[in-house]
Amino acid sequence: QVHLVESGGGLVQAGGSLRLSCTASTRTFSNYAMAWFRQAPGTDRVFVAGISSRSGYIYYADSVKGRFTISRDNAKMTVYLQMNSLKPEDTAVYYCAAQRAGIIVTGVDPYDYWGQGTQVTVPS
Repeated sequence: QVHLVESGGGLVQAGGSLRLSCTASTRTFSNYAMAWFRQAPGTDRVFVAGISSRSGYIYYADSVKGRFTISRDNAKMTVYLQMNSLKPEDTAVYYCAAQRAGIIVTGVDPYDYWGQGTQVTVPS
């Protein structure tokens, strides 16, 4: 069992920045693909960004491309999501997810482990 713990959420004004962190409990962290998803009230959980196990591939949802940056530090067993130029429509609970196969996928089902989520609020 792998535990994922997110941090870094909060309330920020439109145009501001936040950095989310997600730390894993496994020393085999480098073998996992990692991703960030988000879920706004009344909507499905959707893919935001993903990074493959060796950081060779990174993929973003169109809605965040150019504003968000995903990165990972395998020595710290942590994945980050730097969010800039935040908009009210970015308001959601953000979840990190880990996938054993090590490849980026945008669907929810292939991910093996999930964090508890962290709230990001950007008032309009």
